[in-house]
Amino acid sequence: MPAEPRRPATLQPLTRPRLYEQLVERLLEHVTEHRLGPGDRLPPERELAGRLGVSRASVVQALVALEVQGVIEVRHGDGAVIREVPADRQVLAAVRAREHRLREVIEAREALEVRIAALAAQRRTEQDLRRIDESLAGMAADIAAGGRGIAADEEFHAAVTAAAHSGLLATLMGEIAGLIRESRIESLSRPGRPAESLAGHRAVLLAIRAGDPVAASAAMGEHIAAVSDVALGEDG
Repeated sequence: MPAEPRRPATLQPLTRPRLYEQLVERLLEHVTEHRLGPGDRLPPERELAGRLGVSRASVVQALVALEVQGVIEVRHGDGAVIREVPADRQVLAAVRAREHRLREVIEAREALEVRIAALAAQRRTEQDLRRIDESLAGMAADIAAGGRGIAADEEFHAAVTAAAHSGLLATLMGEIAGLIRESRIESLSRPGRPAESLAGHRAVLLAIRAGDPVAASAAMGEHIAAVSDVALGEDG
């Protein structure tokens, strides 16, 4: 009996674009229509929500997606400032591709950073501890000023990696640094998340300072798990 012919690959079930993806597209159209360029600002979040007829949370999701792709920079007190204006298709394709690799990034962090924390607890020097302390102080100050602590969060993880004194692990972390930054921006843009992340960092430092590799691993694992719910798939 002859086999049934295969269906063309193009005849697959259609997927409905998520709300934040539609908002990304609308915002890019706004940039094009108003001929906005680097240094120009988008309207405030509240105004965008009203004009687009969606919740402010959905607008934040769309802005975060654009920030992750380098299209805008969200500055405390200044709002969303345009950095560059790439092609719409390029941005939308990158936003959708990021969703698929997010889980793998989280898995890589769990595999690498949990081990790094244990090694840091065993190998850290006083200089390493000072660098980690400074990163936490910087994050606390930024959060107190209304920021998200993104740069200081990045410095904390870099300082812990350095404290492990493992060249290969540091190289591997460097390879995925850009991908981790994407998830970091998304996570720290959630309400209340910067303070939660700072508390997680302090628990990691406490274990590293005590020279307890088991506790350091556990604290880092808990921290990564707590900040990894960053998929932008929920419509607000």
